[in-house]
Amino acid sequence: MIQNKAPGKDVSIEDMKEKFPLVAKKDSTHFSDFEVAGVTFGSKLIPVMAGPNMVENESLIVETALQVKKAGAHFLRGGAFKPLSFPYRSEKYTETREDGIKWLGIAKKESGLGIITEVMEEKYLDMICDVADILQIGSRNMQNYPLITEAAKTKKPLMIKRHYGASLRDWLGAAEYALYAGNKKVILCERGVSVPHTHKDSSRFLLDLQVVPAAKEITHLPIAVDPSHATFWRPWVKPMALASIAAGCDSVMLEVHPDPENSAVDPLQPIDFSAFGGLMEEMNNIATCIGRSLRDD
Repeated sequence: MIQNKAPGKDVSIEDMKEKFPLVAKKDSTHFSDFEVAGVTFGSKLIPVMAGPNMVENESLIVETALQVKKAGAHFLRGGAFKPLSFPYRSEKYTETREDGIKWLGIAKKESGLGIITEVMEEKYLDMICDVADILQIGSRNMQNYPLITEAAKTKKPLMIKRHYGASLRDWLGAAEYALYAGNKKVILCERGVSVPHTHKDSSRFLLDLQVVPAAKEITHLPIAVDPSHATFWRPWVKPMALASIAAGCDSVMLEVHPDPENSAVDPLQPIDFSAFGGLMEEMNNIATCIGRSLRDD
């Protein structure tokens, strides 16, 4: 894989040999696969992670877990500890923290789904690891290397979301910290980048689908896409989710809520249970066209 010319605009041969040798592909056929909670990442299967941005209460997260599992999701996503752009919170726009983690544990038992949730501080790692099957490193913490290192040492699989201002080189460098700490189960997640034009006032980011094939030329790690956070607009989630599958992503994260318009956080982007069920079918149709599947059977 390491040839005599730079593999990318911002990635050099020296980078692949010396800056992130653990993340870099050894040759064109080098792709990692690993199992998490009975689900394989990096294979023919394209796992789907679905659920609300915030774990609002026990009944909502349990209902969501059961519904997304019924539609074919492989993991329940939900944030208990939520980073916001500003420190001001309200009764609705807040965090459920320890209670949220407890409710995720109940939803896990009720549904049998694996759990992915964000970790923001090292002091909560033990508590979150008791419930979570995958630890999410959010975009704002992508270069919080001490947090990545300590999270990696738990041996829980990590999903590292790309910061909206990060280059591919930056993103791969963050993943190198996890592998350097001895954790080989790392997923990279594209969730939108900052650009001058996003086509809608409410959309802060633009989904960089080009980074999927670009990253796959350089790294062996599975690549996930989060079209919900990237588009920040419900009508665009479906086309971008389908395009993500066609672009070759290895996993998809989707925001799903029983009552999207009344979601406590980011009500413009979640889809409801019915839309999610239909989208799962359409994504699987696209996956079938390229020799992959969203189904375990």
